[in-house]
Amino acid sequence: MLKQYLQFKLSQKLSPQQIQLMKLIQLPTQAFEQRLKQELEENPALESGKDEPENPDNEFEDDYETGADNESINTEDINIDDYLSDDEIPDYRTKANNYSADDDEKSVPYAAGISFNQYLLSQLNTSYLNDEEWTIAEFLVGSIDESGYIRRPIADILDDLAFTQNTYTDEETIKKVLSIVHELDPPGVGARSLEECLLIQLKRKEVTPSIELAIAILEKSFEQFTKKHYKKLLQKHNISEEELKDAISEIEKLNPKPGGSYAGNNRIVEHVVPDFSIRIVEGELELSLNGRNAPELHVSREYSNMLKGYKDSKEKSKSQKDTVMFIKQKLDAAKWFIDAIRQRQQTLFITMNAIMQYQKEYFLTGDERNLRPMILKDIADEIDMDVSTVSRVANSKYVDTPYGTRLIKDYFSESMKNDQGEDVSTKEIKKILETVIKDEEKKKPLTDDKLAAILKEKGYPIARRTVAKYREQLDIPVARLRKQI
Repeated sequence: MLKQYLQFKLSQKLSPQQIQLMKLIQLPTQAFEQRLKQELEENPALESGKDEPENPDNEFEDDYETGADNESINTEDINIDDYLSDDEIPDYRTKANNYSADDDEKSVPYAAGISFNQYLLSQLNTSYLNDEEWTIAEFLVGSIDESGYIRRPIADILDDLAFTQNTYTDEETIKKVLSIVHELDPPGVGARSLEECLLIQLKRKEVTPSIELAIAILEKSFEQFTKKHYKKLLQKHNISEEELKDAISEIEKLNPKPGGSYAGNNRIVEHVVPDFSIRIVEGELELSLNGRNAPELHVSREYSNMLKGYKDSKEKSKSQKDTVMFIKQKLDAAKWFIDAIRQRQQTLFITMNAIMQYQKEYFLTGDERNLRPMILKDIADEIDMDVSTVSRVANSKYVDTPYGTRLIKDYFSESMKNDQGEDVSTKEIKKILETVIKDEEKKKPLTDDKLAAILKEKGYPIARRTVAKYREQLDIPVARLRKQI
């Protein structure tokens, strides 16, 4: 049985324009410039730079400022005067003192170079290889990743050579050619494991007792070495602590990622462009938004003149009406984009200013112990905006401060109570934990239990598992792996 009834429901949906605005807010400076460039290319009604009037006497603007002829045309009820009026200077064209003077486009030239694989192949040209060996060597070099490793079993390489290169060979031949690849620079390239990579480098060094012992340790006791079971190493190799220390010192000089040492691989280095800048002026904080976020834009005068011509014409054909609809759409899009950029500027500045004021003590001193616990909701409530808006600003933007350039989200942290019942930032605890580990005796590193006890003595009663979590977040290994002789 079908029933009909009324149901009242409150719902909130974002308009396409609001969604686009949220996307604009999320973009950092460099990505915003690309988006701006794209919009300028796609919308001919949008132009960059200052809008210089065609008419020195400003007759065109005066005529439409007064609204002398407010006649509407009957094409989708478009009021042409709405698109021709220019009765005030738009906000986006005014210059405020909260923009830094970096409007000039700065481009960094990059030198041309050859890739890592090309660099390795160029070295092979000095080796005597027959056609089959050259094909294998070329394939092996092509299998080397950015770190300098070949991470595939010989059996898989054998199959791929047959299927993709029509080269039928055997594992012994591949290993023979691989040994030639191992002679290439940087040392260690083409290794199939960390152990092999380190051994290749050691065997290319001048032989000394420490080098010989280091090779023996890697070949016979690699697992004990990686787990820092030094007592077992001393017993197994029948050596003194000093000898072991010298051998470990030789191993620590080696490069575990030989591919990363190649400087001419033509990789463009990514430069972080700060979206904000904070300076201390006469003891007070001064915030500025990168000037590249405040471009000068205006609606095309040519498009406005096209509408004026349509309005003044006596005969209005269908094709003309279609044209005016197209112009209307482009002008609407241009005006919306200009307004969206203004809203983006305001949102970015208001949000960052609230963050700066919230963390005022830190930005004045640079001491991370002065960082207050701060979550997205704290700032959202402060500026009366949605948490998602604050998140979009914080997650992708950088701020340049007297203490370095950092991602804004790094200033957010949860809070916990100290032994006096005060809220302290988890970042403050991590900083203290990092300092304690740095100052520990490396022969007897502190366990997580001992670290928890020390922090408790300092007034931060946290559990061992919390210490372990913070230690992992700081990318610090467990006590056993921090041990040194």
